[in-house]
Amino acid sequence: MTRIYLSPPHMSPDERLLLLDAFDSNWIAPLGPHVDAFEREMVTYLMDGQAAARTGGELHALALSSGTSALHLALIELGVGPGDRVLCSSLTFSASANVIRYVGAEPVFVDTALSSWNLDPVLVAEELETGAREGKRYKAVIAVDLYGDPADLEPIRADCQRYGAALIEDAAEAAGSSYRDRKCGTMGDLSVLSFNGNKILTTAGGGMLLSANERWIDHARKLSTQAREPAPHYQHQEIGYNYRLSNLLAAVGRGQLRWLDERIARKYRIRAFYEGALSGLPGVSFLPLPAFGRSNCWLTCIQVDPAAFGATREDIRLHLESLDIEARPVWKPMHMQPVFRECRVIGGAVSEDLFERGLCLPSGSSLTDADLDRVLHAVTDVIARHRG
Repeated sequence: MTRIYLSPPHMSPDERLLLLDAFDSNWIAPLGPHVDAFEREMVTYLMDGQAAARTGGELHALALSSGTSALHLALIELGVGPGDRVLCSSLTFSASANVIRYVGAEPVFVDTALSSWNLDPVLVAEELETGAREGKRYKAVIAVDLYGDPADLEPIRADCQRYGAALIEDAAEAAGSSYRDRKCGTMGDLSVLSFNGNKILTTAGGGMLLSANERWIDHARKLSTQAREPAPHYQHQEIGYNYRLSNLLAAVGRGQLRWLDERIARKYRIRAFYEGALSGLPGVSFLPLPAFGRSNCWLTCIQVDPAAFGATREDIRLHLESLDIEARPVWKPMHMQPVFRECRVIGGAVSEDLFERGLCLPSGSSLTDADLDRVLHAVTDVIARHRG
């Protein structure tokens, strides 16, 4: 039997045709017309049905080599550097926190709300107020839209404005998700998408930086191409980076974007299958769908109470792996990572428990019904093995 992956790329004929167009044009790198078109088409998709006034102005996009590079440039554009502090979700992929260290700033981690698995707005408000009162204001807040579920961004954004902190929306996992009536990727002063190989929209590797502030995007565009000045020779007045997306990969992204809503619909059907089959089992609960938006259901995640279920999350994962089925624990919180062990954390118990008991199930939009049945039988087999 073939291996079932957690979230493999799902290609359509469009990606191949656009990629061949880029190849045949010999416009391989640097940049090219597919990069420009990908940026325009992403802005059109994100702004569809949204008045510019509700997003603080027109949206501007910069296609980059990764979501990490987009986060890094976001902090640079905000002037974050040594001596500054940045609040960050603890339950996230390491890139959200690594970039804070890239610029020499201090990450402070915040726990999640159990109702959403996302950044807790109450804890954010309390910490921003404490920092202002003590004369230790935060320069920025990085709010992650975890597993495609939007964080509760409205109160977080309001508190950021109140205490003078910029909001970076890390929507790396949330292409196509929405918060209230706005697409994820439009809610921050600067926002980030990822097109990594396992994302719902992939360019193999890639990302995008988005903002209503055109000046920030224009300057980030310069920095992302080694900060070259407009001269016939190579002239540099700033430190730059090799962060742009290639024309070939942008062509793939354009094809992926055409199918994004269909992929999301399939992800919902996969989650519905798992919920219908597993929610009745003792000790099994699901990552809640957001009450204030719409998730892209990038990954379907469960939480397992071993006392009620009769086995641990790790028992399930290892059994699936023995059957060539990939599953993965929920992100290990950043405050539990050795590299960040000296960093301050606000709360932490909720994200620690989610890591201990949380499991991401295979959720690729290309999964067949037979694949899903195979996963289901593997999970239920764990019960029989441990209770038998």
